[in-house]
Amino acid sequence: MPLQKLQFRPGVNRESTTLTNEGGWFESDKVRFRSGSAEKIGGWIADTGLSNAALAPPTGSFWGVCRSLWNWITLSSYNLLGVGTDLKFYIQNGVGGAFNDVTPIRVTTAAGDVTFAATSGSTTLTVTDAAHGAQAGDFVTYSGASTLGGAITALVLNREYQIATVTSNNKYTITSRASAGGFVIGVTYVIASIGTTNFVAIGAASNTVGVVFVATGVGSGTGTASPRANGSDSGNGGGSTVGAYQVTTGSAVYTQSLGWGAGGWGGAVLGAVTTAVSGGTLSSSNTTVTVTSTTGFTATGNILIDSETISYTGKTTSPDTFTGCTRGVDGTGSGAATTHASGSTVTQSTTFTGWGSPASYTGVSIGTQLRLWSQANYGEDLIFNPRGGGLYYWNTNANPNIFDRGTLLTTGDTPDICNFVMVSDASRFVICFGVNDYGSAAQNPMLVRWSDQENYTSWTPAITNQAGSYTLSNGSTIITARQSRQEILVWTDSALYSMQYLGPPYVWGFQILTDNISIAGPNTAITVNNITYWMGADKFYVYSGRIETLPCTLRSYVYDDINMSQSFQFFSGTNEGFNEVWWYYCSANSDTVDRYVVYNYLERIWYYGTLARSAWYDSPLRTAPMAMTYGNQLVYHETGMDDGTTNPPSPIVAYVQSSDFDIGDGHNFGFVWRIIPDVTFDGSSAIAPELDFTVRPRQFPGSNYGTENAPAVTSTQSYANQRTYNVQQFTEQVYVRVRGRQMAFKVSSDTLGTAWQLGVPRIEVRPDGRR
Repeated sequence: MPLQKLQFRPGVNRESTTLTNEGGWFESDKVRFRSGSAEKIGGWIADTGLSNAALAPPTGSFWGVCRSLWNWITLSSYNLLGVGTDLKFYIQNGVGGAFNDVTPIRVTTAAGDVTFAATSGSTTLTVTDAAHGAQAGDFVTYSGASTLGGAITALVLNREYQIATVTSNNKYTITSRASAGGFVIGVTYVIASIGTTNFVAIGAASNTVGVVFVATGVGSGTGTASPRANGSDSGNGGGSTVGAYQVTTGSAVYTQSLGWGAGGWGGAVLGAVTTAVSGGTLSSSNTTVTVTSTTGFTATGNILIDSETISYTGKTTSPDTFTGCTRGVDGTGSGAATTHASGSTVTQSTTFTGWGSPASYTGVSIGTQLRLWSQANYGEDLIFNPRGGGLYYWNTNANPNIFDRGTLLTTGDTPDICNFVMVSDASRFVICFGVNDYGSAAQNPMLVRWSDQENYTSWTPAITNQAGSYTLSNGSTIITARQSRQEILVWTDSALYSMQYLGPPYVWGFQILTDNISIAGPNTAITVNNITYWMGADKFYVYSGRIETLPCTLRSYVYDDINMSQSFQFFSGTNEGFNEVWWYYCSANSDTVDRYVVYNYLERIWYYGTLARSAWYDSPLRTAPMAMTYGNQLVYHETGMDDGTTNPPSPIVAYVQSSDFDIGDGHNFGFVWRIIPDVTFDGSSAIAPELDFTVRPRQFPGSNYGTENAPAVTSTQSYANQRTYNVQQFTEQVYVRVRGRQMAFKVSSDTLGTAWQLGVPRIEVRPDGRR
């Protein structure tokens, strides 16, 4: 028979069976389609910038999982990148520049408010600070402390720490830390981080985290170690210690029934202290709750057991009980007083808000929820906001080597609570979404407020300014907003609004574009060439002046295997060089982002794959699209051919597989005996780039690939088994022996330095019986 071209339609289609989609592609990973041809995506390399803080992150270049990126250039041509993580906020100056910690300070204590206590032989320090308002994982910097008398010197104390545990409203613990160059000879240390320090040279058995050693030198490099207190460490740090607490950290994952959109608008705000019901079943009428321990709980307050909130007026020890209890506080249904089994978890509930009542913001409330940042440059400076928190301003310093911390905006009726902030292109208004109203501490998640024109500190409406507000009516909370052509698009959880600048006296006008729609999360909408695309709860949408469902050949594949409980982690981004919109999301069994789906808006096709990323930003101000990894690294995509986050680089495993094809509608078996490749390796750095062709036969649509079905073919080589053939740049033809009623064709690569684009390979196939 004549040669048969293996020419498939561009894009991947999984909306039907593999045989129904004959002539198309069915599977892919790290492969795109350009000009109709399948090719491996570009590689990525890691940015070389590191954290410039004394408290180095345990891995990567910064602390925390990054969820937000923003790139801008100052008048002095500094290329700045705002980086918001669940633990901190950074600004990087230029590619490869240091990540400068500009996390705002929540509160600074008075001198003497903070004291320390050490236990001989331990690296744990107990810190006492009345009503500190911190939670485990928060960061604090001490100054003015004096030595405890032994190994815990002033140099050890006066630095930044991450809080290890919170034992009460007045106490928490930290793990002592000292930097190489400041080790004390004769003191016992535990290696905390290696960095560039050779610990073996100063007494350690090996350069391994956790190794205990007695210092024989002061050390050098960037490593750190935790000194163990000794018998002389009986002091408390003196009466001049000051603690500067950074804004409360957030969570790396979304927590159900907590924070904005759920608990933040009715529910418990939970603390870090827990215990368990003891002494048998707790009945619905008991006013005394017996637990395993009341240590760390406030003298009076609330506790949460299962779904019931219980207030108490006192606590005792030996036995450990909460007394004067009021059951089912502000709760009905699942929150009403009920019985609880012995061993049920009891959690400190710092506040309680009735369902449907707005929750006021405290430093702890947003700390229980997924930390998302919104940010926008205001000229050379930056305005940024942690979702559910306050509004912060970072001012560019004239000295490019100085990066001051962001400061909380409090003047001129500035919103105290905000879910999303942007700076409008039209006349430069600062606009906040989901904020508290004027004169109120309660958050209204449907309220939009904006500052006066060109004045981010003036928020009080007056006849002499353009500050104002507007409450949307359709929905229960504003999810996000995006700037488009001559309008701002605002999504609630059930509608889409258009926000347009009108000028005085109304300033901004609002028009509902449609209702009964959805959006997956705050970061799942993107505007490209004045067309906006977004991911909904069960399908994709496009807005180009009118709202339409975006046809998707992967809709079932995506939404049948997706973890929508983590939808606020999902995010979108552009890859402008390849006319693509990318959506990253969590698969059904994952609480972190591990998959992507791509829409090529030029060719109107889809493809998908697996890749763990936490943020993406394609900025024209830097040479390549940027993304953040879960290893806390900034990477530049479409650079090279390999995974440059490892040393040495690792190969990228990429493949694309066709739907099944047959001969004459499968009336006959087909016997393939020759393949003529058509592939280019342009752009490869390997001396001999290669990939694999796999022919995957099967007898029926319900059969597995590469397996025989009775009656079996008798042969020295089983034609039913799939075969993989290596193809290089100058491979002319490949002789094969593959037999099946229908077959799939797969192209894959897993070698370093390989780039490829598939052409139109051909196979020689002939009918081979009807069994």
